Amino acid sequence: MQQDLTTGNITGRLLQFALPMMLGNLLQQLYNVADTLIVGRFLGADALAAVGSSYTLMTFLTSVLLGLCMGSGAVFSIQFGRHDTERLKHSVSLSFLLIAAVTFLLNAGALCGLNGIIRLLRVPAQVTGLMKGYLKIIFWGIGATFCYNFFACLLRSIGNSTIPLLFLGGAAILNIALDLLFVLQFHWGVRGAAAATVIAQALSGAGLAVYTLTAFPQLRVSKRHLKWDRVILRDIASLSLLTCVQQSIMNFGILMVQGLVNSFGPVIMAAAVKIDSFAYMPVQEFGNAFSTFIAQNYGAGEKERIRKGIRSAAACSMVFCLAVSAAVCLLARPLMGLFVSPAETQIIAAGMRYLRIEASFYCGIGLLFLLYGFYRAIQKPGVSVVLTVISLGTRVALAYALSAIPSIGVTGIWVSVPIGWLLADLAGIFFYPFLSRRARKNASPALYR
Repeated sequence: MQQDLTTGNITGRLLQFALPMMLGNLLQQLYNVADTLIVGRFLGADALAAVGSSYTLMTFLTSVLLGLCMGSGAVFSIQFGRHDTERLKHSVSLSFLLIAAVTFLLNAGALCGLNGIIRLLRVPAQVTGLMKGYLKIIFWGIGATFCYNFFACLLRSIGNSTIPLLFLGGAAILNIALDLLFVLQFHWGVRGAAAATVIAQALSGAGLAVYTLTAFPQLRVSKRHLKWDRVILRDIASLSLLTCVQQSIMNFGILMVQGLVNSFGPVIMAAAVKIDSFAYMPVQEFGNAFSTFIAQNYGAGEKERIRKGIRSAAACSMVFCLAVSAAVCLLARPLMGLFVSPAETQIIAAGMRYLRIEASFYCGIGLLFLLYGFYRAIQKPGVSVVLTVISLGTRVALAYALSAIPSIGVTGIWVSVPIGWLLADLAGIFFYPFLSRRARKNASPALYR
């Protein structure tokens, strides 16, 4: 289950490592999809809108923690590639303390600022009460989200993507079972759906932490690894915080667009929130797997393997995106039928229009995720931030401009998304020949001594 990505067949190793991550990402979506399906079918359109908008908000909050964990994971991968176990353990201990502190502050801020957050999202009045009740419970699961993502990124950094998948699969099954129990049997409404999610996340995070520390003694830290090291902490903070900024900007832009979508009413809101999550999320995880591949080989100094890996990853990503694009365009109507009743013709029509526009350009987002992963792995996360600003800045600006035209309306929001992807892709390709040559020369001494 554990792989050294610096050896062996490049395409085979990359796919073998990436597939569990891609499947895991699909399972992770079940946390909210289970809520959406059950709530939408049994509690009505307003409850569906509350859960759908909450998903976008939680994606943003989780992106802060995920960005920190992913940045730390890049550091871990580089050190693993150099077989520097002592420095790896030191980095694990310091990054855990850093991200735990951020998690506490994020949790406190989210609970205290709940009313302001709901106003920012421009949630319709009939949805506000339901959304507030749902989020009050969901926010208590932020710590569990940190725990799972930290140890999942740690295991993936050393080439193990299977164990996180197994724990996530168990959590998804438990989440669905508890959803059915709390919503259909106990009649707890959206609060029941929230409680099911939090319980499943907590058990998954705690279980993965215990398993990692028990099964992988090489990752256990001792008292000496808790010693303050300014250079190591600086390198962790640099990669982690910039990756966090990149992830946060990406999801904050989506959140701002969600506020615009909400202004068109709860029917359009329910259609827009989760419509293509399953379609491009797997290719996002492929980009993260590619980042681990690059980071391990970057640490090991395997320049030629990195070049070959870039070509292999680009080909795999494009094939996958083209296949998913065709499937989504052809199956738009039945896909929408999974979430809402056939009687909700407005939601289905809006969803089909959205799906077909977005799906036509999935190759654009696939390439962008590869660029994010590459620049993070070679210690240039600032470039990923720039690409995200280009992508999201274009998306937000065009969404507001085009949707204000009566003849275009909400369709303008959908069209703005692929335009942002393509502009960011062009910028990332432009930067590549300059920064890839300089990355090795400017590598941090803390990681390479």
